[in-house]
Amino acid sequence: MEATRRRQHLGATGGPGAQLGASFLQARHGSVSADEAARTAPFHLDLWFYFTLQNWVLDFGRPIAMIDSFELLYYYDEYLGHCMWYIPFFLILFMYFSGCFTASKAESLIPGPALLLVAPSGLYYWYLVTEGQIFILFIFTFFAMLALVLHQKRKRLFLDSNGLFLFSSFALTLLLVALWVAWLWNDPVLRKKYPGVIYVPEPWAFYTLHVSSRH
Repeated sequence: MEATRRRQHLGATGGPGAQLGASFLQARHGSVSADEAARTAPFHLDLWFYFTLQNWVLDFGRPIAMIDSFELLYYYDEYLGHCMWYIPFFLILFMYFSGCFTASKAESLIPGPALLLVAPSGLYYWYLVTEGQIFILFIFTFFAMLALVLHQKRKRLFLDSNGLFLFSSFALTLLLVALWVAWLWNDPVLRKKYPGVIYVPEPWAFYTLHVSSRH
């Protein structure tokens, strides 16, 4: 009788193995829920600061230091580099941006230190778009980001701090490009140099024609 009662008790509880498995699954699911509830999207200030600084040093400082012995490198950067660098660059940015969403609206804020980086970041992208003559690629990426934001909003997903920083930088870039084009819209010399439908003068062309020529 005692053996029979013990077997019935083990069958009802599922045995030690079943209890251990159930406890493991409960603990595992409980920890996942706790992790998801406590998950945050901290703003990567050091990453964005280094990224912005590196871009300025490599892209803006390079033409200043360019000498005759680097003409082949300059040719490579101006012509071949557009396809081999800019397209993967914006594609990677968009892929990163697509993962910058959170279900918590409280996390959809830009921290104070990040606001200081929006201006230099947006200014860098303005230089990249105008000097690199990649306005079509930029505007396509920006509208793709905007469409993704609207699509995710219907799922009640919001941009986290990193996504807001990148989107704000692009929005500032678009504003700077619009102001740049409006300022030089009636320039006859640059109009002749850039006769296409999309009129986005290069900063170095403006500097060469209107600044350095006066000295």
